[in-house]
Amino acid sequence: MEKPNKPGRGRWKLLGVLAVCAAPLIASYFTYYVIKPKGGQTNYGALIDPRAYPIPAMASTTLDGKPARLEDYKGKWIMLKVGPSDCGADCQDQLFAMRQLRTMQGKEADRIERVWMITDDQPLETMLLRVNDGTHMLRAPAATLQKWLPLEEGAADRAADHVYLIDPLGNLMMRFPKGAVSSDVEKVKRVHKDIAKLLKASAIG
Repeated sequence: MEKPNKPGRGRWKLLGVLAVCAAPLIASYFTYYVIKPKGGQTNYGALIDPRAYPIPAMASTTLDGKPARLEDYKGKWIMLKVGPSDCGADCQDQLFAMRQLRTMQGKEADRIERVWMITDDQPLETMLLRVNDGTHMLRAPAATLQKWLPLEEGAADRAADHVYLIDPLGNLMMRFPKGAVSSDVEKVKRVHKDIAKLLKASAIG
């Protein structure tokens, strides 16, 4: 006669599987938050406590009006920028640097998505769309993004001045300094170093 499963056995197995899957992400947080090598902080971007800034519910859509959410990209690291459709020089530099940062990750590049959340309903220039092919462009309420994304304390900055990093579990994890993701090669190298370290720490297998 077949023995019945013990109560709770299936639940413990499921929890075990989830723990194994989450271990690489936990390791990456541990590396940044707990392990402090001599010399102090080594990361360039500012770490964010994801518990304080969960992704809010918002009526975001694709450019053609179809519903789309940041949660749709779970499983990937997300480089996130926000701002209006009137994309001036600084905005274009950000988008270009985001493309370069993804390419610089080499074989790890496929683990990264680039998202631009546009804060108005104005049309985008055709050339801007062409040169940023591969960047996911969503429209989202400016007020919601403003309340969600943390800024540098005491600084006269805007969310549009920064690029943010979201982990594969959907946690807002890092904010890069104003002007870091730009045409400044040395600053971009420092951003690349942060991203590369996180990708390595969270690698599976």
